[in-house]
Amino acid sequence: MGKFVGRKRELQLLDGLTHKKSASLVVVNGRRRIGKSRLIEEFGKKFKSYTFSGIPPTPETTKQSQIDVFMTQMSNNFGSPKVQFTDWWDVFCFLAEYVKRGKILIVFDEISWIGSKDPDFLGKIKNLWDLKLKQNNKLILVLCGSISAWIERNILRSTGFVGRISLHIPLGELSLSECNEFFGNKYISAFEKFKILSVTGGVPKYLEEIRLELTAEENIKNTCFINEGYLTNEFEKIFCDAFLARSDFYEKALKAVVSCSMEPKKLCQAVGYELNNATSDYLEELTQAGFIQRDYTWHLKSQTASKLSHYRLKDNYARFYLKYILPNINKIRSGSFDDKTLSGFPGWNSIMGLQFENLVLNNRKKIWELLKISPNEIVWDNPFFQRKTTKQPGCQIDYLIQTKYNNLYLCEIKFSLSEIKADIIKEVEKKISLLQRPKGYSCRPILINVNGVHEGLLDQDYFAHIINFNELLKT
Repeated sequence: MGKFVGRKRELQLLDGLTHKKSASLVVVNGRRRIGKSRLIEEFGKKFKSYTFSGIPPTPETTKQSQIDVFMTQMSNNFGSPKVQFTDWWDVFCFLAEYVKRGKILIVFDEISWIGSKDPDFLGKIKNLWDLKLKQNNKLILVLCGSISAWIERNILRSTGFVGRISLHIPLGELSLSECNEFFGNKYISAFEKFKILSVTGGVPKYLEEIRLELTAEENIKNTCFINEGYLTNEFEKIFCDAFLARSDFYEKALKAVVSCSMEPKKLCQAVGYELNNATSDYLEELTQAGFIQRDYTWHLKSQTASKLSHYRLKDNYARFYLKYILPNINKIRSGSFDDKTLSGFPGWNSIMGLQFENLVLNNRKKIWELLKISPNEIVWDNPFFQRKTTKQPGCQIDYLIQTKYNNLYLCEIKFSLSEIKADIIKEVEKKISLLQRPKGYSCRPILINVNGVHEGLLDQDYFAHIINFNELLKT
């Protein structure tokens, strides 16, 4: 197990609970491999810590098999006798006897698995908390899981848990500066780090699989393009774990947005479904799981939300898998896949551009910092879409920031294998001309890039700011 990286804010929030004079109920959710268990483990070093985890449900899994696994873990944690129970309430009463006093952390990991076969399970958890656990004012109970939509629906929105949850941590990817800690003090270029992050994103477990003595190309080949590679088979594991039903819709939806973002209605049509309450729920589940992101646009003049929104594939690993691993999976598994350079893949530059956009949009606070924009000044910020009508042209901007002082920061996020030249100015000028900018608004063009810019572009003095990927990696 590698060193613990990042999560300073989350640890501070958790540590704050230790200063209370009452027990705390905590919910932590996020996609698989995002580091939920590792975060709680790091926090738990200050406690007597006891973790219970469910087994992945299968057609053969029963309520009794989950209880039996839990009781085995009870015995391992407390040295308690292996008592046989058939009801979760009896199990919980037994557990409560061991945690009446002292500074104790209890973790129910993969909570949706533990109670998957008992419709009354969460009600019994609620009673366990109310009648037993909260009597110990130094106790913290953590409910943890990777099926975020299940947690949202059954715990966070449940009337049974209203007023009981002290802290909710939706755990996302590490920031770029936190990812940079994985590379240590090695002399690795920002571009090489980008190539790795274009595949792993800010997922801690994927970064832990990287060997720093190897090049980015060698790492990607070893993790993605050999039969034994960690990321070669990862997609099926996280997909099956997170989505036990409707997998046909989910996978088709992800494939539809591999190369471009799409409006909800067009996305559903692309996978052979109608947009309705059911498919909207499916898309929300994909969003909650961290695979896709719904980006809403807005009206610049009134500063009000628009009905127009696009879904984009947010997860860098999922896009890389669907674009390059899955189409070649048989060759990879047979050991006959050609030894290609990354840039030799079809559509490489356009896909890397989308991967770069994800990394930037997931780290927008760093952009604000570099542009010296206070969060309090920002009215709206997001990828911006302007639909073509009889009164206005269509327009799409990678990332737009609107401030309360009538300033627009138009960010062009540009991936290139070489230095960006002055012809980029024409592209940005066209976008500015198409943008229906309210009267009295200033528009400052910003260029965010990976491999630097040509002197000829600098001589033009066109961009208000030019941000290199290396700056995003810095603390």
